[in-house]
Amino acid sequence: MIFTETKLKGSYIIDLDQIIDERGFFARSFDGEIFSNLGLSSNFVQCNISFNQKKGTLRGLHFQEKPYGENKLVRCTQGKVFEVLVDLRIDSSTYGKWIDVILSSENHKMVYVPEGFALGFQTLEDNTELFYQMSQFYNPSHSKGIIWNDPCLKVSWPLNPTVISKKDQTLPLF
Repeated sequence: MIFTETKLKGSYIIDLDQIIDERGFFARSFDGEIFSNLGLSSNFVQCNISFNQKKGTLRGLHFQEKPYGENKLVRCTQGKVFEVLVDLRIDSSTYGKWIDVILSSENHKMVYVPEGFALGFQTLEDNTELFYQMSQFYNPSHSKGIIWNDPCLKVSWPLNPTVISKKDQTLPLF
């Protein structure tokens, strides 16, 4: 695995170190020792799948408040997605800043999202599926969000949204 820290400290884009042969490739997608050596959480207690039928589907921006803040490892297993990370850590030099990462079943990239970040995405293809590993169990009373089109954040979504839940349409401003 090849870890590249983003401009939002503590978040990483992870590329697979592929061993390629005539059959295809083999790659390690998780190694707790490597994560620990980098100071990253490797204690994942819950896995989630998000399947999205329509190109342009937008979900987020979501996070869980302390004490249920969560680290996430996200991979696109089918299709293609525009993933957005927003730094919500008040003591961070990049507080309120965001980055985007293209995750797809073709590029096999993953993103490590530390506690204290909001996360959202927009699908770039029909039938897109994401796989999440989470360091905390879902806690509805601590589940929060920020409206996807917040004028303060100015996220540059690539498409006009085609599907957004009522809940995500009414999330508060940053």
